[in-house]
Amino acid sequence: MDAGIEVLGISFDSVEENKAFADKFDFPFRLLSDIERRVGLSYGACRSPDDAHAQRLTYVIGTDGSIERAIDTQDPAGQAEDILSGL
Repeated sequence: MDAGIEVLGISFDSVEENKAFADKFDFPFRLLSDIERRVGLSYGACRSPDDAHAQRLTYVIGTDGSIERAIDTQDPAGQAEDILSGL
């Protein structure tokens, strides 16, 4: 099903580390690097630039750039179906 959406992942790892991870697990979406934690801080995925890891959060962002849904990611495997059903 083509829902006209783009999926992006973001982590605090380097571009090289993300590429190796995405290649190893055959990610079907782009994995972006936020080593300075700017996105993580802006979206509440971390509390400090010194945090080692981001919280697992999912945001559904509308075509106008506003956040339509914020989800504390507990079940990544089952989450896609839930998000698609809400579109």
